[in-house]
Amino acid sequence: MIQQLQARLAKIQEELGNETVEASVGGGAVSVVMTGHQKVQSVKIAPEVVDPEDVPMLEDLVVAAVNEAVEKSRELVNRRLGALTGGMKIPGLM
Repeated sequence: MIQQLQARLAKIQEELGNETVEASVGGGAVSVVMTGHQKVQSVKIAPEVVDPEDVPMLEDLVVAAVNEAVEKSRELVNRRLGALTGGMKIPGLM
């Protein structure tokens, strides 16, 4: 049974590398796509928010979008692993 659980866990972990979440902030001004392994795949910035006079605002939007994407990625991992563990919290897995 442990081997089956390990095999299913390995499969889920592999699949998470192929699954993505997207986070968008500022009314779509900045969007980030991230995998279930929490690797950023892309960042899109709307041209109208690129203001050389207000770089800190753009930086804040990028940080907010990345943080939101990380949270969505964690939720994806928790959902996928929760299906495997039946909702039990297993230290080191979630």
